[in-house]
Amino acid sequence: MNGRSAIFGLWGFIVGSVLTGSLLPANLPLMVAVGRLQINDKVLHFGAYFALAFLPVIGFQDRRTGYLVGVSMFALGLLLELGQFFSPGRAADLADVAANGLGIGCGTIMGLVVRAWLGPARTNPPLAP
Repeated sequence: MNGRSAIFGLWGFIVGSVLTGSLLPANLPLMVAVGRLQINDKVLHFGAYFALAFLPVIGFQDRRTGYLVGVSMFALGLLLELGQFFSPGRAADLADVAANGLGIGCGTIMGLVVRAWLGPARTNPPLAP
């Protein structure tokens, strides 16, 4: 498995986890267990969306594509917050949307910094002959 495959595998896992965690009814044992972790809900949102933006920014060979995919995670977060209106025991929260947006902004900026630090030779490897 190469580095890009690992990045996108991790990104896919996080996307699935965010989808699941955002839409499951609040009274399910998994959601009750997450609630017992004593981790601030906004910190969870920030961290998840940081990763959702950071990984594609560093993963895609084309910087613009990575940037667009990373920033598009805001739309995912917004749609999932709206979807919580239809999930028992859940409610949409504008503060969650703000935490998502802050995580996306920070993850995107950090991804661009990492890309610049690695340089074009490491972020855009030459094509094999």
